[in-house]
Amino acid sequence: MQNTSKPIIQPAGFYIVALSSMPYSNVYVMFLTVIYVITVMCNVFLIVIIFYDHRLHVPKFMAVGSLALVDLVLSTSLVPSMIKTYIILDNFVTFKLCFVQMFTYYNFLELESLSLCILSYDRFIAICFPLKQKSINTNIRMAYIICAVWTLNTVSSLYGPSSVSKLSFCGSLNVNSYFCDFAPVLRLSCSDVTAQWNFATISTIIFNALPLIFIFLTYMGILIAVFRMKNNQRRYKALGTCTEHLILVAIFFIPIFVIFNLGFFGIVINPNIRTVCLSLSSLIPPCVNPILYSLKTKEIQSRIHSLLIQRLSIYPLNNIH
Repeated sequence: MQNTSKPIIQPAGFYIVALSSMPYSNVYVMFLTVIYVITVMCNVFLIVIIFYDHRLHVPKFMAVGSLALVDLVLSTSLVPSMIKTYIILDNFVTFKLCFVQMFTYYNFLELESLSLCILSYDRFIAICFPLKQKSINTNIRMAYIICAVWTLNTVSSLYGPSSVSKLSFCGSLNVNSYFCDFAPVLRLSCSDVTAQWNFATISTIIFNALPLIFIFLTYMGILIAVFRMKNNQRRYKALGTCTEHLILVAIFFIPIFVIFNLGFFGIVINPNIRTVCLSLSSLIPPCVNPILYSLKTKEIQSRIHSLLIQRLSIYPLNNIH
């Protein structure tokens, strides 16, 4: 019996064409490059401090360190390729590399969302159960939570890019995004993509809506606990730590939530506006996270201060010799 199935057509690669009509796109990418350099410096510095200082080996800073690593990989999955595309003017991405980038970006974008959930859980336990915090939120329990989130998310993130890579692409190869984005690449396929669109819809709900609902519920509990506090100083301190985390949540979730929901309801968005909004929401939080949430905490400041004192006390002795 003759095989009537159509052969899979896989091109050598794709062309990234977003921002091509946007004026001063190279200036915008240079701005993102500066943001990326700050992101790398701050997050690497934070990871090193947490790793080497045993006083910071507590659940809170285990979650902060995990977030810093996520921030580092997420920004690295985007900016170097954008420099290649818009500064070096080489917008071609090989077929396999395209799907590696797609997997890396979405895996760590979802991990960013889940990491913010872990931090809200940590704040919830610390403020609502201060006397039982050390027994409820132990290092081992936090390690289990982080490992489970990373493992399950990485496994679930494999399906989307791997399934799209098995489709046929027999028309245009121009990806209307600033990287190998899932939806723009999927639209180029000439195969049946129903399963892939269903997966994208479910993933949007699981990794955008549910984490946002979880964070909202934890902060409802936190606010109730805060307003029950009789000590105003404790109340202001608790609200201060929560405000910083909520700023990060807003910066990350609002642009992504708005863009994806507009697309879900079939509302057409200018590609340049979509690109700018999504790139900023993907790159600003990794830059702001270590500065706003982590480097401002007393424990990190104390460690930085002690390191500077050690360096300043040793340096003059070296100069004498």
